[in-house]
Amino acid sequence: MTAVRKIKKVIKSTPTLEGAGVHLKRAFGFNQKPQLDPFLLLDDFHSGTPSEYIKGFPWHPHRGIETITYLIKGAVEHGDSLGNKGIISSGDVQWMTAGSGIIHQEMPKGQEDGLMWGLQLWANLPASQKMMAPRYRDITSDQIPEVMMDRGVKIKLVSGEVKGTKGPVQDIIIDPEYLDVSVPPGVNFVHGVKPGYTVFAYVLDGKGYFEPERDPYSYEIEGKNYFDFKRECIIGPENLVIFEDGDELNVNSESEGVRFLLISGKPLNEPVAWYGPIVMNTKEELRTAFEEFQNGTFLKHKV
Repeated sequence: MTAVRKIKKVIKSTPTLEGAGVHLKRAFGFNQKPQLDPFLLLDDFHSGTPSEYIKGFPWHPHRGIETITYLIKGAVEHGDSLGNKGIISSGDVQWMTAGSGIIHQEMPKGQEDGLMWGLQLWANLPASQKMMAPRYRDITSDQIPEVMMDRGVKIKLVSGEVKGTKGPVQDIIIDPEYLDVSVPPGVNFVHGVKPGYTVFAYVLDGKGYFEPERDPYSYEIEGKNYFDFKRECIIGPENLVIFEDGDELNVNSESEGVRFLLISGKPLNEPVAWYGPIVMNTKEELRTAFEEFQNGTFLKHKV
């Protein structure tokens, strides 16, 4: 019997500063990690003012995680300790597995009109893979299939499988699904998901109802929890929707339609020791990582 996932919680993204002064909205991070295993963080950097992003994210380390950058508008120049460098542009994805350790930089570049819009997701690596060799997967927009569903629903498929079409990112330990879904006005979108997996949606544009009953939901703003039976159940941009368990999602768009990221993954159910850009399983491993960074032995794989 099909079980439609209900909304567990909605989180309003929070303004924050990262890097050398990049203004962004944090949909979730350290405080929400138990709820979203195996995912750790989702940042939305969206601005038409170059001074809010141009200083970027200068050289910094990562270990024990994967970072997934999806660019909607603009470009990001990147370089790393392995000698990789390049530019990802509108519609491109960069899937970086930090593994045992990498040092890199990410420098945003806006469009001619100054608009810059991208999202970065952090996914945890299991203990058995945390010290694997680092790797990059740069995926250009023309490598990302676009699947047309019934009644004009459009899905850009980064990872996972829809109607027999597979996304370009495969063989990831957490078995992720990463979809960019656009639902036209007044359309109902039904999508099967794996029971037991963590599933969330992040609204990019428009508004929609993310469960058929449209029940009131609890929501989080700046780390504080609220519940209001009179609160509208329609959800708009810069909101994260966390779902309860089940094997199907049911989303109804409003008059303007709705566009959202739909992401799922298999929980690791492992302890998390996390500080800044490094995520391990124990405090001792975390301490070792920072000691190695200080004494110059952090990188296990070099050019």
